[in-house]
Amino acid sequence: MGDNLHFESPAAVHAATGREVCVTDWVAVSQERIDKFAEATGDYQWIHVDVDRARLASPFGGTIAHGFLTLSLLGKFYEDYLSTALPFCDTGINYGLNRVRFTQPVVAGSMVRGRLRLSKVDDVPGGLQLTFAVAFEIQGSDKPACVAESVVRRSFRKEGAG
Repeated sequence: MGDNLHFESPAAVHAATGREVCVTDWVAVSQERIDKFAEATGDYQWIHVDVDRARLASPFGGTIAHGFLTLSLLGKFYEDYLSTALPFCDTGINYGLNRVRFTQPVVAGSMVRGRLRLSKVDDVPGGLQLTFAVAFEIQGSDKPACVAESVVRRSFRKEGAG
């Protein structure tokens, strides 16, 4: 996550509205990760977990990640990036999603990363509300796996905290 933007103040965050602020590191979407997601959510659809059947019957030549598994990587992307990009903030929460589209499946064994553009910044009591346009890229593909508009809130760091 080399050239990602970092901010010294809330005003600097506001000034970055409309800019790409982060390209995350690549994350492996292994069959093991897919299986653990299936276990956590109870979604055992064969296209995700039955490797032999998916190799023979799937139009993708193998298993694919759950769309919500791909989307759930947002938590990792935000924590990896925002925890250092906003040193004047500490706690972060997901506030919601305005729009999500799963535009291409992520085949097991693929690498994905997030590309975050800061669409909007709102001042909220005790912090900032950030709206990001996020594209989940698949290594080696021109088409993203998912595009989403995501809203997160970050609380300002309390004096004397961490």
